[in-house]
Amino acid sequence: MIAIGSDHGGFELKEHILKHLRAKGVLVKDFGVHSEASADYPDCARPVCEAVLNGECERGILVCGTGIGISIAANKFKGIRAALCSDVFSAKMAKEHNNANIICLGGRVTGRELAFMIVDTYMNAEFQGGRHADRIKKIHQIEK
Repeated sequence: MIAIGSDHGGFELKEHILKHLRAKGVLVKDFGVHSEASADYPDCARPVCEAVLNGECERGILVCGTGIGISIAANKFKGIRAALCSDVFSAKMAKEHNNANIICLGGRVTGRELAFMIVDTYMNAEFQGGRHADRIKKIHQIEK
């Protein structure tokens, strides 16, 4: 299952991504928001991060206006590796090299079709391990 969430700036794009993934048969849990009413991105990141960390969801997608604020907030959770992705190559590398467990997008800066390509690329990518696993271990050491 994939966790998805947004603040008000990412609400519209989140809704499109949600429909896109469900149309492909992907199980998605929507952690909100459920309208364009103002919401603080740190509060919106929390339930998605917690769902990924506790194993309820395998991966997560977070969306705010630019993707910057929500990615900063997500990366404050020990064990979360959130990558802000604005292109397909970054989405591929985020999973293959960095084993990102959450990707972040900007609802006000990323078009719908590009967002679909980014999400699909991330969903289809697999962590390559090897030297990349050693680097992830070093990141975990920093968290300690």
